[in-house]
Amino acid sequence: MSLKAFTQVQVYEKLPNPKEKDKFSIHSLECYDRNIYIGTKDSLVQHLILPSTSDSKNSSQSPREGRVKLLGSSSPVTQLRVIPVLNHLLVLWDRSVSALNMFSLEPLPFLKRIRHVSFFEVCESALSTSSQSVFVELVTASSRSRVVRIHVVGVERWDCVKEVSLPQDPVALAVDDNTFCVATSDRYFLHDHKSGSTVDLFPHNLSRQNIIVSTAGKGEFLLNGPGSLGMFVMKNGICQRPPVQWSEELLAAVVCYPYILALQPQALYVYSMVDQHLKQTVPLLRARGLLSTTEGVYIFMEREILGLSHVPFEEQIQTLVRYERVEEALGLLGGVQAHLPQVSYKELHKIITCMDGFIKFYQESFSEAKELFIKGELDPREIISLYPEMEPLCETFHSQLVKVNNAKELLALRQEDRTTFQQYLDFLGDFLRVVRGTKQGFECSEDIDTAQLRIYTEQGDREDLDTLVSSPNSCSIDKCVPLLELHKRTTYLNLTWVKITDGQYEDSSCSNVYEHIVRTLSRLKQKDVVWTFADWALQRNQEVGIQIFTKRDPEDQDTFAQDDVLTFLKKYSLALMLFLEFLVHDLKSEEEKHHTLLVTTYVTQILRALQNGKGTDSDGGMTRDKLQQLLWQSSLYDTMTVHEAIQPTVLHIEQAILLGRDGDHYQALQTLVHKERDLQVAGAYCRRAAGWQERELEHTLFLTLLQIYLGSNELASAAVDLLNANAAAFELEIVLQVLPDSWSVQLVSQFLLGSLRGTFHQRRMAGVERGLAQVELLRHKCTWAQASKRMLKLDKGLVCNTCQKDLTEPEFVCSLRGELIHTNCGSYTE
Repeated sequence: MSLKAFTQVQVYEKLPNPKEKDKFSIHSLECYDRNIYIGTKDSLVQHLILPSTSDSKNSSQSPREGRVKLLGSSSPVTQLRVIPVLNHLLVLWDRSVSALNMFSLEPLPFLKRIRHVSFFEVCESALSTSSQSVFVELVTASSRSRVVRIHVVGVERWDCVKEVSLPQDPVALAVDDNTFCVATSDRYFLHDHKSGSTVDLFPHNLSRQNIIVSTAGKGEFLLNGPGSLGMFVMKNGICQRPPVQWSEELLAAVVCYPYILALQPQALYVYSMVDQHLKQTVPLLRARGLLSTTEGVYIFMEREILGLSHVPFEEQIQTLVRYERVEEALGLLGGVQAHLPQVSYKELHKIITCMDGFIKFYQESFSEAKELFIKGELDPREIISLYPEMEPLCETFHSQLVKVNNAKELLALRQEDRTTFQQYLDFLGDFLRVVRGTKQGFECSEDIDTAQLRIYTEQGDREDLDTLVSSPNSCSIDKCVPLLELHKRTTYLNLTWVKITDGQYEDSSCSNVYEHIVRTLSRLKQKDVVWTFADWALQRNQEVGIQIFTKRDPEDQDTFAQDDVLTFLKKYSLALMLFLEFLVHDLKSEEEKHHTLLVTTYVTQILRALQNGKGTDSDGGMTRDKLQQLLWQSSLYDTMTVHEAIQPTVLHIEQAILLGRDGDHYQALQTLVHKERDLQVAGAYCRRAAGWQERELEHTLFLTLLQIYLGSNELASAAVDLLNANAAAFELEIVLQVLPDSWSVQLVSQFLLGSLRGTFHQRRMAGVERGLAQVELLRHKCTWAQASKRMLKLDKGLVCNTCQKDLTEPEFVCSLRGELIHTNCGSYTE
C-alpha cells in the first residue's frame, strides 16, 4: 500500500475561445494567500482570486478572474514574485524586472526596470525595518554580465547595494538569508554576500533544463546532483540528509515538508525527506512547473492549474498505524513534530506506541508489550476489556483500539489452549501491578483493583489477594463480594464494612452521617487517618468531600502539603478544580503552577461537558465564565502550557484571550469572527482588551475589527452595525479612508452624526477643562500675590537662621517657613 500524502484538485482551467485565436499559455506562476498570479507566454499577467476557505459554500467554486495586465511585448513572463509587505508584484519579462501593484497590476512609476536579468529571487528572511520604511532584499542574476546583484527594495525605491562576480554564466539560483546557491553549466557553489565567503560544492554534467536549485527549508538547499541524486546541502556546504534517488528526466523539484515533489514528463513523484522513499505517484501529462506554498503545491500546465493539498499529518500517521507500519509512522511523526501542536504529537506518539505494543502482545512478546503499553500510557481498561468476564465498570467507556491483524480471541483461547491463556492472564496481572497507583491508573483505579481481585481469587493467589484487600483499594463492592462468596473466600468478606460507611446502615444519632464524617476529617491532624478515608469521601461526593482540605482551620493548612493534595486529587476532576480555586482565590496563591493547573482543569471540565452535550447548561457555562475571567485577570499562568491545552479545542473565545494577552489582537479578532462567529463577543473583546490601557488601543482594536468585517462581503452589514453602535471608538478620518468607495453617506449617516457629536463634545470638554485650569492658575497667582505683599520688619538683634549672624544689610531672603536669612546663605538652605 502506498501512502496518500497529497490530495489533488483542479484549481483553474482556461477554456479556449472558439471565436478568436487564443494564444493563452501559462509560463510562470506565483501565489500569496488567496491571490494567484499567472504569467503567460505572450507577456500577459493574470490575477486570480481564490474563494475564501472560511466559507464552506465556496469550497467547490472556481477562482474569480481579477485584473489582467499586458506588459507590451511578446516575450514570455519568466518569473513572478510577490512582496506582500510592500504590495509589490515583481515580474521578469524581456530580461528585465518590473514592479507592479499586486492588486491593481499597475506599474509602479518610481521603480524603474532592472535590465539584463536572467532570473531573480526575493529573500523574505532579509526583511528589515527602519523608523519609517520597510526594505526587502532582491537578488538578481545576469548571464550577460556574469554577476549576481543584491538590491534593497522599498516602497518607492530600489537600489543595487552589492555585486558578486561569477566565473561562468549562471543557470539557476536560490536564496536563503545572506547565502545564495548558484548553478553554472558544470558546477554548484554557495556564496555568503555578507562575509564574502564562497563554498564550491560539486560538479555536474546535466543539461540546462535538468539543473535544479531550490530552497528546502531554513538554511538548506535542494540540488539535482550527479547520478540523478537529489542532494540536500546546508548553507555551510554540509549535507545532513541522505540523498534521494530520482529519474534522469527531471523537469522540476520542490520541497513541501516533509516531502519532495519531483516532476517528470509523465508523472509527479512524491518522496519522503524522512526516509527518502517514494510515497505517492500522481499521473500527469504535459505539466510545466511546480510552485510550493505553505498550504501545498501548485502544478501548472499550458492552460490548467492543479492543486495538491497535504493530507493532514494526523490522518497519514493513523493510516500507517491501521496498516501496522509502525516504524514508518514513527519516522513520519518525528519528521513533522515541529509542525504539530504538542498535544497532537504526544497523542499520536502514544497511539503508535500502543499499536506496537498490541502487535507484540499478540505475538506473545509480553515483556516488550508491557514496556510499550506503559510508555504509550495505554488506558488499562483497553487491556482489561479484552479478557472474558472483565468488562469495564464505567458504562461510558468505549474502546479506542485500532484492530490488529491476526488478533487472538481470548475467550476462544481460554477454551482451546488453557496454557497459552494462562500466560496472557499472568501478563494482565503483572501489567496491572505496575500501573496501579501511577498516573496511568488513576482514572480507572476501580477497574484495576477489581480485575486484580478477580485474577488473584480465581488463581488462588492468597498472598497477593491478602495484600490487595488489606491495603486501601478501590474495589467495586458489587463485583467483588459475589466473586469472593462464589469462591468461598470468606476471610476477605470484611470488605463489607464499606457498606456501613456508605450509609446502607442508618445511625440514628446523626441525621447526615456522611457530612459529619467530612467535618470530622477536616479537623483531624492525623494525616494517615485522613488519607485513608479521603478516597472514600471523594468517591461519594467530590463537592462535599473536598471540604476535608478546604475547610480546615487556617492554622492547620500546613498539615497537608499542597503538592501532595494536588497529586492525590488528580483522579477527582471536580474536587481538583475546587481545591485549585481555593488556593488561587481564597489563599491568594501566586504560584504559576496553581494558576496554570486551574486553567487546564477548567478546560478539561468544559471539554468533558461539551462531549456529554452539557456545554451550555448552568454548570458548563459557569465553568467557562470562570475560565475566561481567570485568563483575563491572572498574569501568573504559563501561557505556553495553556495555549497547548486550548489550541486543539473549540474554545475559540479562550484562544482569542490568550492571543490578546500576547499582544496579537489581530489574530484574536480573526478567531472570534471566523471561528467563533460571534460578532457581539468580538466587540466585547475590543472593549475588554482596551479597558486597562490607553484609549488609542481601543481605537486600534475597533479599527482592526472593522477591517476584518470589510474583508468579507458577508460581514458588510456587521461592519455598519459596528460603526453605528460604537461611534466613539473610532477616529473619523481613518474610518473614511478604509470604507469602500461604493458605500453611500446615507448608509453610515448614523455613525457620522455620532462621531461628529462626540468630536464636538470632546473639544468643548477640552475647552472647559482648559478654562478650569486657567481659573486654578489665577487662584494660585492671587494667593502668591497676597503673600508677597506681606510686610517684614527687620529689627536690630535679628539673626540669620542659617549662619546665626546679625542681619545688618537691607537685602535678605524670607524662606517659605517665614525664616529670615542672608542672601548668600539662601543657597545652603533646603
